[in-house]
Amino acid sequence: MAEAVRRGHRVTAVVRDPEKYAHLAGQTVAVVAGDVTDAASVAALAPGHDAAINAAAAFEEDHFASAARALTAGLAEAGVARLVAVGIGGALEVAPGVAAHDGDGLPEEARTFSRNHAAQLPILRASDREWVVLAPPLVFLDEGDGTGSYRLGNEQVIPGADKFAYADLALALVDEATEPTRFRELVAVA
Repeated sequence: MAEAVRRGHRVTAVVRDPEKYAHLAGQTVAVVAGDVTDAASVAALAPGHDAAINAAAAFEEDHFASAARALTAGLAEAGVARLVAVGIGGALEVAPGVAAHDGDGLPEEARTFSRNHAAQLPILRASDREWVVLAPPLVFLDEGDGTGSYRLGNEQVIPGADKFAYADLALALVDEATEPTRFRELVAVA
């Protein structure tokens, strides 16, 4: 949100509890209640927007699939063409046809969360929406300032990507929302 505002965009921050985020509201930011897993909620809040960025996450098994269904339906009804979603490194391939969550090295809890996250991909692929899912590396994201740059890959883990900042992920998300370069694909970002 901060990156979009820094670039002069008007932002609608959709959250479960607007009172909790009231301090974010301002001249260019509206904080509203909504549910990313409810198509009617998406359709009611999205009209007039150029793009949607989905950074919502939850540990419920069906959260990501439900969000993908609601976003594709709700954004279509609202006439919003572009969806950019935050993905997960576990969905990226570590070998041809082998997602990281199906390989060695991830704890079972991380595998389960990653598989749930990746469940959105078939739903997005089956839709007629313009979308991209940006998947950061298989690391904990850094709260620091970032480097001010990023690189995009393909559906494979980017070798050597062992550190990544939220600030740099925000750059990529806003870039893909405003000046798209990738369409209808899962893309590694580092």
